[in-house]
Amino acid sequence: MNAKVIKLFSEKNLVFVATVMKDGAPQVSPVWASYEDGYVLVNTAEGRIKHKNVLRDSRVAVSVVSKDNPLDMTTIRGTVEELIPDYDYKHADKLTQQYMGRKHYPFKRDDEKRIILKIKPIKVFVLPELKMSEY
Repeated sequence: MNAKVIKLFSEKNLVFVATVMKDGAPQVSPVWASYEDGYVLVNTAEGRIKHKNVLRDSRVAVSVVSKDNPLDMTTIRGTVEELIPDYDYKHADKLTQQYMGRKHYPFKRDDEKRIILKIKPIKVFVLPELKMSEY
């Protein structure tokens, strides 16, 4: 994977994941995510709309834009290859450290089960290196 893409996923940049609704309409959610071992890992909770959508149709699109430079971005089309339980909040805690600088996920709920959408990138689009002053 392109070093620029890996860097975008390692910073405090919101990630947007698009799934396909039952009627074929797109659905987009802002999420926390990471990039590990060739996969985009999106953390969510069981039963949320994106979880229900990928159970039916594993195709997704993911976009991440640098908080410091909106021209520094990537868009990825891929498929959810696996749903991984994160019931112990290890991945959620890792993302909390990345996004909030805190050790533990602060939004934990007793009735919630966290899962990871393991997304295999199929098509990756990266803009050439540009700075806002060059635009």
